[in-house]
Formats: sequence, structure tokens, C-alpha cells
Amino acid sequence: MFAPPVQRLVTELGKLPGIGQRTAQRLAFHILRVDPEDANALAAAIREVKEKIRPCAICFNLADEETCRICQDERRDGGIICVVEEPSDVIPIERTHEFRGRYHVLGGALSPIDGVDPEDLKIPQLYARVTGGEVREVVIATNPTTTGEATAHHIAAALRERAPDVAVTRLASGLPVGGDLEYADEVTLGRAFAGRREIA
Repeated sequence: MFAPPVQRLVTELGKLPGIGQRTAQRLAFHILRVDPEDANALAAAIREVKEKIRPCAICFNLADEETCRICQDERRDGGIICVVEEPSDVIPIERTHEFRGRYHVLGGALSPIDGVDPEDLKIPQLYARVTGGEVREVVIATNPTTTGEATAHHIAAALRERAPDVAVTRLASGLPVGGDLEYADEVTLGRAFAGRREIA
């Protein structure tokens, strides 16, 4: 139906999450209509993010240097670590302005069915950070899904053995079961943070 370069653009845009065939076509035609400078700026931004962004050496959040800006911020409390599944989960938590500690990004959740085991995530690195001596509390903020809950319980049980003096807490009610942190509003997430509790 389209010239091959247009069809290729539609196909690649259609691979993005939440983008169907029609939306991919609309985006492709929008890109064709805009000035070449705008289209080239989009292409350059995609190229730059793929070339320059890497995991933080400490927490595995997104960074354009060796460590991310949160780990570089000396005003953050290094005694509290918030554990999340993906870098995108850091953003809604930061928007609440309730959390002033540091983060640890796992890179996913445990899912034996899909072949995701503890060594496939950044769980061993979390244990190394916690047993280093400075950490007082670990807030587990994995998504309230089956895999997120399994990951939270796995980490909590391991931390009770490895670092019994460290409090392990979980975000409280306010987050819908089966939802993702990325889509939670600030008020709901703020209440969940304020009411976090220790995992039994």
C-alpha cells in the first residue's frame, strides 16, 4: 500500500508499546509532514539516548554518566533503599516528594514460568548494598502483581537472613492490585509510601 520506506517506518513505529497499526500510520504521516529539522531532531534524540544512556553503576537506574543523578545527590539518605522493578518506576515515586532515600532497580520481576530467576535480576547486587552496613531500611516497591509480590517476598525472606537488623517494608494500600507504578497518580502513590509497613 505504501512506498517501502514509509511501510518500514510504520512497521517500526508499530513495535512501540501501546501503538497499533492506525496510530503507527498517523505518526508516520506526521513525521513525513514536519520540517526535516524536526524529523532529524527526533532521529538524533533516539540515536543519542541509545548511545549515551546506560545503567547506573550503583543502583542500575538510567544514567548518562558512571552514576545517576540520584546516587550523586549527597542530600539523599543512603540508609533507605527503595527497590523497584524498572527505571520507569522511579519517576512516579520521585513525583510524590515523599521519598528522599536512594533506589535499586531490579530490571524486572521474578517469573520462573518465563525463565526469570534471581540471578537474572539485580538481586545479588541489592544484597551486597544492604549488607555493606549503612542501610537501615529497604522499601520494596515492586508492582502489586503476582510476579511483583513474589519478588517482594523472595527479597524480604533473603534480607531477614542476611541483614536481620535492616527493616524491610512494602508500600501500603492505595495501589490497585494488578496495576503498574508507572500509571499511579501522585496522591495514591504518596499515600502508599506514607503508610508503608514491614513485611510479615
